[in-house]
This record gives sequence, structure tokens and C-alpha cells, in this order.
Amino acid sequence: MLNTYTSYHLIARDLGKALDRVENQPTVERDTEYYLKNITKVKSIDEFVKNDRLFKYAMKAHGLQDMAYAKAFMVKALKEGVAKEDSFANKLTDKRYAEFVKSFNFAELGDKATVYTKAQQGAVDKYLIRVKLDGVDPNSEAVKKEVKYYLDNIVKVTSAKDLMSDTRLYTFAMKSFGIEGSIPNKEMMEKVLAGGVRDPKSYANQMTDKRYAAFASTYNFEALGKDATTYNAAQRPAVDKYVRQTLEEDAGKDNEGVRLALYFERKAPSITSFYEVLADPALAKVVRTALGLPESFASANIDRQVKLFEDKLKIETFANPKKLGEFLKRFTSLWEINNPSSPVQASVGTLFGSSSPAYGVSTDVLFAMQKLRF
Repeated sequence: MLNTYTSYHLIARDLGKALDRVENQPTVERDTEYYLKNITKVKSIDEFVKNDRLFKYAMKAHGLQDMAYAKAFMVKALKEGVAKEDSFANKLTDKRYAEFVKSFNFAELGDKATVYTKAQQGAVDKYLIRVKLDGVDPNSEAVKKEVKYYLDNIVKVTSAKDLMSDTRLYTFAMKSFGIEGSIPNKEMMEKVLAGGVRDPKSYANQMTDKRYAAFASTYNFEALGKDATTYNAAQRPAVDKYVRQTLEEDAGKDNEGVRLALYFERKAPSITSFYEVLADPALAKVVRTALGLPESFASANIDRQVKLFEDKLKIETFANPKKLGEFLKRFTSLWEINNPSSPVQASVGTLFGSSSPAYGVSTDVLFAMQKLRF
């Protein structure tokens, strides 16, 4: 059997191929086909949770398969949404719940939650508001004609160049955001779209007029590539999460350390503090192992654990691909020393929630469930 680092490296060095292999597994392929065919038909929270096959797929995509039985709990989270800081999902320590609610955002988008895209319905809504401000009847034939042309053709746009080369689409999009005065300034708009909004120092984010950043966020080719005009978190992104989750699970059947490394690699770019690490048992285990700390250290005072982590590591390490690679090489090497490659004996459920709820669910979730009325 290959050692932990080699097994992890073989997957990580060509992640795309590894994910393709998983997606082509008969069971995964069948479940994914059903999901994509039916998720767009779901118009309410009740419809969503009643379709057991769809709901379980979505839950697994977000690493929450262990909670698929707790439908009343999830309904509460979905109903309250994430717009308010004190919403049910936002108050939970485990941020996977808030991510789930963002993906299936019925609270904000209603019956459009599984089909809504910023570049389609979002842009049209903004366009109609602008039309009203100009004193034009939104129901006029001229307006309807432009809306139809836009919706029929925006889905064919796969790049910023495509958008800007179709004068009619480009004009519609610019008017939607009230920046039609910049239509002739294509050089500037190319910079707006090329930089996107992920980097706080991007061209759009540095502009005083925030409408340009909003425009770049809606036509987000920088982050979403060819899917920018069709992106809906409940559709393909959920499938991608499901396939990645399955890849990690499959790897864990042979070697728990490989699953931990893949999981950490996926989560690393979004980690902003060591408190977040400690809130996730799997992430915390990776850091403890990489630092050569005993399991007993997990029971130490939280602030003390964070202080030691900060003394030994910089949180910025996780956002740097090269440094992250070195960190995970250290983790997998130390894991191998402590867990020589062999059939995995330890329960993975305590880390990933693939066993009973008592092990896979955080304390605050259990407490919240106890207060629910079914």
C-alpha cells in the first residue's frame, strides 16, 4: 500500500482527473443526473426536504449528510436565511450550515432559489427598475423585446469579450447598473471585468463608484469563467461539492490521513483564524498532527491552543499554495509515522460526521436541535 503522502500527492497533483473519475462512477453519475434534472423544479423549502433523494444529495454536497434526518432543524435554518447576522444558520459555529442556506436561498429568492442567477433575472430586475426611473412603461413592447433578447442570448455568453462584442447585450447590462455613460469606455470596462471582485485591490474594488464592483460581481468571469452567466449555487456548484465530498470519502476508506489532507486543502483558502480551525475537528487534527502535538492537547483551554498555533504557524500559510503544499507534506509525513499505511481502523465519523450524530454533530447544533419543536 502507498504511504500517506504519496497517496495524497497522486490525487492532489491532478485533482481534475481524480474528480472526473469519481463523477463517472455509475452511482455518482446516476444520482447527479437525477439531481440536475429535478433541482430546478423545486420551488419551496417543503418541496425540497420532501424529495429525499434531492435533499440527501444536497446535504452530502455540503458535508452535512449526517444531518439529513434532521429535517425540522434544516427547515428552520432555510426559513431564516442568512441575510441577518442573528439568523439561525449564522449563529451556528459550524459554518457549513450557513453555506448550505446560501446555496438554497429560499428565504431571499423564494421560488426562484434553484434557478436564479445574477446575470439573468438579477440583471433584468435592475434593468426594469432603471426603465421605470426613465418614465418608460416596463410592460411596453419595446422593453419586453429587449428583455427577451437579453435572456435568450446572455446564457450563450462565456467570456467578457463575448459580452462586450454584442452591443445590444452590453448596452442592456450597462443600463441595468446605471452606468450606461461608460459604454464607450470599453478599455476601462475590460479592466473592471478582468480584475473581478475577489481581490480587495482589484480595479473594480478600488473605484469610488461601487456600481462597477457590483457589475463585476454580476458578470463574474474572473471567478466563474464560462459559467458566469449561468451560475446558480443550487445547480452545478452543488454537484461539484458532491463529487469532491465523494472523492474525499473514497480516499478515506483506504487512508484517513489522505482524506484529512484533501479536506484541509479544500478548506484552507477560506480559513481566517485558528478559532475556525478549532471549531472543525478535522482541521484541528491536521494542525495538531503537523505540529507534533498530542491528542490530549485538544482538551486544553481554547485560547491557549490558539496562542500555541499562532506561535508556530502563520494563518497566511493556508492561503499560499506553495506553503500550504509544504504544510500538508509535513502533515502527511507525520501522519504516516504515527499511522503506518494499513487498513484504517480508527473511526472517521468523529471527524466528518459519517457515523452517529453524537460524534459528527457539533455541540451547538445538538443544543439547538433540543430546543426545536417537531
